[in-house]
Amino acid sequence: MKFSIERAVLVKAVAQAQSVVERRNTIPILANVLIEATPDGVSFRATDLDIEVVDKAPAQVERPGATTVSAVMLNEIARKLPDGSLVNITTDDAAGRLSVQAGRSNFSLATLPREDFPVMASTEYGANFSAKASVLRRLFDKSKFAISTEETRYYLNGVYMHVAQTEDGPALRCVATDGHRLARIDAPLPAGAEDMPGVIVPRKTVAELRKLLDDDDADIAVSVSETKVRFATPTITLTSKVIDGTFPDYSRVIPANNIRKLEVDATDFARAVDRVSTVSSERSRAVKLALDADRLILSVNAPDAGAADEELIVAYADDPLEIGFNAKYLQEIASQVDRDNAVFMFNGSGDAALIREGNDQSAVYVVMPMRV
Repeated sequence: MKFSIERAVLVKAVAQAQSVVERRNTIPILANVLIEATPDGVSFRATDLDIEVVDKAPAQVERPGATTVSAVMLNEIARKLPDGSLVNITTDDAAGRLSVQAGRSNFSLATLPREDFPVMASTEYGANFSAKASVLRRLFDKSKFAISTEETRYYLNGVYMHVAQTEDGPALRCVATDGHRLARIDAPLPAGAEDMPGVIVPRKTVAELRKLLDDDDADIAVSVSETKVRFATPTITLTSKVIDGTFPDYSRVIPANNIRKLEVDATDFARAVDRVSTVSSERSRAVKLALDADRLILSVNAPDAGAADEELIVAYADDPLEIGFNAKYLQEIASQVDRDNAVFMFNGSGDAALIREGNDQSAVYVVMPMRV
């Protein structure tokens, strides 16, 4: 195998591949990236057996071939090569080495045979559709903060992507929850997604997917089966197993009868919560919200450190209410609000609160209260 590739192209392709590779591997081949050179270009493939990413890159291929080499090592070398350099990559199959040459720099790396590299089995996808990168980014970015990190509740360790029925018709919906907070985000249902099975996209896959979604106008080809999900651009294909579990009936925890309405500037609210929670060293310290006519007082009382309070002018016309929430959860939800106003709907001090972005019904958040 012999080809030449621009350093910037190599850096981008290898960085995407090596991020999938697990740092601690008991199987040496899984630490490697599979490089395949064909007359059409070069592809870089990496996997951790649950996720597989393939990045196709343009290159001048002199001699087709394939081999595997340490993904982390190749990534480090590519990053440290001079900007604008042309990188020449050649394999010596007899010696089991791959040489990387750019300018006056030469590297010789150990390889493992491509036959040992596991390729994710292909599958029949029940639903195939296309969605704008900006739409998918909104669905996953706004919901992923609520993914559970509790390994025992593995079925909450991802984002539940499925088709939901709404007042405006069917929607593509992403939901995540950890039992303390919940995010439910809707987007118009793309053509071809009607029969999509509901799948739980794992946390690591959601993080890797984010790298495909920077170009707002890019069309992402999405394929879904009962066991796998695939997201593809013309150059990158990300395939992942889905979590084998049943996502709970989240609709039961979304309050339907909260009638006390608070409207507040989302940015001012997030900053005020951040300020008053400074006096507490505990990340989970409760912030108390005391509501009265058009007035909100946020307060934190940490006996070991001190106390703080801040008053905000808000729109509130219901009965006075005192309720406490985890400061970190409030900040995370407020930071998701794209519009000026966040709308909080309350019932009582022991009931979950529902948060919306202005009048937008397509993004709904729920947070459980804390005792204060």
